[in-house]
Amino acid sequence: MKGFTYLSKILHSHSSYPKLLVLCSVSTGGLLVYAESNVESRKQVVEQNQPESKKKRVVVLGTGWGGTSFLKDVDISSYDVQVVSPRNYFAFTPLLPSVTCGTVEARSIVEPVRNIIKKRSGEIQFWEAECLKIDPVNRTVSCRSGINDNLAGHNDFSLQYDYLVVAVGAQVNTFNTPGVMEHCHFLKEVEDAQTIRRTVIDCFEKSVIPGLSEEERRTNLHFVIVGGGPTGVEFAAELHDYVYEDLVKIYPSVKDFVKITVIQSGDHILNTFDERISSFAEQKFQRDGIEVSTGCRVTSVSDHFINMKVKSTGKHVEVPYGMVVWSTGVGTRPFVKDFMEQVGQEKRRILATDEWLRVKGCSNVYALGDCASVDQRKVMEDISTIFKAADKDDSGTLSIEEFRDVLEDIIIRYPQVDLYLKNKHFLEAKDLFRDSGGNETEEVDIEGFKLALSHVDSQMKSLPATAQVAAQQGTYLARCLNHWDQCKSNPEGPRRFKSSGRHEFLPFEYRHLGQFAPLGGDQAAAELPGDWVSMGHSTQWLWYSVYASKQVSWRTRYLVVGDWVAAQQGTYLARCLNRWDQCKSNPEGPRHFKSSGRHEFLPFQYRHLGQFAPLGGDQAAAELPGDWVSMGHSTQWLWYSVYASKQVSWRTRYLVVGDWVRRYIFGRDSSRI
Repeated sequence: MKGFTYLSKILHSHSSYPKLLVLCSVSTGGLLVYAESNVESRKQVVEQNQPESKKKRVVVLGTGWGGTSFLKDVDISSYDVQVVSPRNYFAFTPLLPSVTCGTVEARSIVEPVRNIIKKRSGEIQFWEAECLKIDPVNRTVSCRSGINDNLAGHNDFSLQYDYLVVAVGAQVNTFNTPGVMEHCHFLKEVEDAQTIRRTVIDCFEKSVIPGLSEEERRTNLHFVIVGGGPTGVEFAAELHDYVYEDLVKIYPSVKDFVKITVIQSGDHILNTFDERISSFAEQKFQRDGIEVSTGCRVTSVSDHFINMKVKSTGKHVEVPYGMVVWSTGVGTRPFVKDFMEQVGQEKRRILATDEWLRVKGCSNVYALGDCASVDQRKVMEDISTIFKAADKDDSGTLSIEEFRDVLEDIIIRYPQVDLYLKNKHFLEAKDLFRDSGGNETEEVDIEGFKLALSHVDSQMKSLPATAQVAAQQGTYLARCLNHWDQCKSNPEGPRRFKSSGRHEFLPFEYRHLGQFAPLGGDQAAAELPGDWVSMGHSTQWLWYSVYASKQVSWRTRYLVVGDWVAAQQGTYLARCLNRWDQCKSNPEGPRHFKSSGRHEFLPFQYRHLGQFAPLGGDQAAAELPGDWVSMGHSTQWLWYSVYASKQVSWRTRYLVVGDWVRRYIFGRDSSRI
């Protein structure tokens, strides 16, 4: 034990040494190997009061996918980067449905922002506060700390910026449906997932109380999910597995009263996926007993009932429930709405940016992720410029060869062209060239060119509000700013089509890398690039590997994989050793002195097995039987072994030992979760 303590101190004090941990898990019979090199020293101090810098200041609002990916890639040697967010951690939001049912623990999917800052040499400043107002004229943001008011100091402060990155995400959109805010649960934040988890247990505990009618038990155990998108479907699948693999074993008396319902306003669930995936999900839910109500719109929610309208019949239906999770729609945060009014976007539903993520109506402000929408430029707006650039011989007509030469540039600048060609199954540029009568032609004039591309803009689609989009936007913007600063003078700006400039930034182009839909029962569906659709058990393992690789740190990767391993071993084990029950008939009872009986129990006698006092610094003191006293590092390891052996189950033993190992490798968690 002394040798291990000495080795751990060496690893912590020399960040350049590779770290290797081999943890043998007795409970799973498996071997987990973790390796990491060049880990930052745990004792590095983040400077809070840095001298005033001459570098341009970039203020980042938010620590979600967009903000965090920007922080990881922006050149901090060129910019003074300051971050403001009401939460001091990054959350891996795609795993929130898993947190609701305990498949993954909440702390496993969060990474403290200050850990991310530390990896950037600590030159980024962070304040845990909420943005209240953006002033684009004076280039300031007003913020307020939400930390306990009993502490000394002011809560309000403001920051000047040269560049502002708005990456605050979105809030829940209730579509002004009465009762939603008061009676529904949401699944946007880690705290939401924890609340749902507690509520599920509340529903079961309330249902086993004596004296309830059968109807009351059914109502309490009716779980309703409003919204058949990826989040709603994944939560329904997680909840089904949680209920029928775990909860019914410890609440067997009410297992027949459980019901899970998904309400979807569209004709199918997962309607943004391939039709094959949507059909597969509906069939699996039908086999699992999950009721899917499509073509239904929720009109109001009361404390005990959901009122919904069935589109096909026009009838209104009242549905009793025990818990409702609202998982549809995203809305704009209040301070973003105020900002939109200041920049002339008051009539829009969501903040608008151009293709370079610049907020329309003001300068030096960028917006990422769910809080903004990219307004893609239409081909027809630049049709004359495109025609002129393609017509190299200035003949006034465009040949197929000339058009083919510029087609790649057009597709890069206007992604809707590529979508149009694929949807129409056009293989060649000549497929677009037709005269007014619809016949193929070898060349077209400007009017014919307009006719050829007249329907292309109909393929324009808004980018989905996903983590994948936000992360790519954050990386793109960081690289643009890094490149911008490399100029000796300001660049001429981004380019439209075939224009020139000292720095020509291509517009943001989203690369869709696929999407997953876990469906429970260790099955998942995936839609991947190349029109590849995968469904079944193997896809679930692909989901595991992708989500593990996308974690923002080795710490969260270790914890998430550990949680998945624990969940796979999560069969309910309960062993009750009761000597009393071994009698063929009731014993005559305990004895006093020299009495007889079929089972003669001695009176209770306390046996003192010792006591520990952990003293910090990997040291402890112990007082053990036989008047033996032990102190120091070796006693701390004795404390570990005793407290691990005294856990009430292999599950808690596995988790506690895993937490101790995590602390040695990654340090203690500083997030608020």
